[in-house]
Amino acid sequence: MTHLSGEEKSRYVQDIFTRIASRYDLMNRLMTAGQDGRWRKEVARRAGLHPRASLLDLGTGTGDLAREVLAQQPTARVTAADFTFEMMRAGRKSGDQFGWSNADALHLPFLSASFHAVVSGFLMRNVIDSMAALREQFRVLKPDGRIVILDTTRPGRNLLSPFIWLHMHVVIPMLGTLLSGQSDAYTYLPDSTEAFLTAEELASRMAAVGFKEIGFKRLMFGTIAIHWGQK
Repeated sequence: MTHLSGEEKSRYVQDIFTRIASRYDLMNRLMTAGQDGRWRKEVARRAGLHPRASLLDLGTGTGDLAREVLAQQPTARVTAADFTFEMMRAGRKSGDQFGWSNADALHLPFLSASFHAVVSGFLMRNVIDSMAALREQFRVLKPDGRIVILDTTRPGRNLLSPFIWLHMHVVIPMLGTLLSGQSDAYTYLPDSTEAFLTAEELASRMAAVGFKEIGFKRLMFGTIAIHWGQK
């Protein structure tokens, strides 16, 4: 469904994540061979929070990244935001020490210069306008605030390309169908990865919005990237 755009894509993505919410965390563990937890630790570390700093976890899903931030910096003031209620409902736990907010990444309901850091995990490839989403994150950051983005990235061609294609287009849809019964959701995921920006292209868009000191690193055979920058 990568041919969709605008509000049609937005509704489709929201519907997908509503349907897979209960199995989302399990599928993440399986698809990444358990590496997603390590990636979240690095995202939280690169946010560079000081005690009592404010952070927005945008596209929080079930809140795993927000929890990792607080594990590393327990006094941080964390807001976990997503535009899919069911994902937040599936992830909400009684002991959570952060606030939840329903929010559209293109129209954030927060004042300008509200946060010391904005982080996201697997958000950017799902928004209908990546530049608008980056501009909103830039807006709500305080001066010198940090942005850290964890997402898929389009892999380059190499000797492992056939095996990467097999994992993305056969293994992931098969697992998704078996565990969630939602075959289209786990066909969308590899398709959206291949249609998304390269790591270099996302870095260029961050620079165009105004971020400085931009860097990125590729992970998992070039299919995942962590980007960071500063306002």
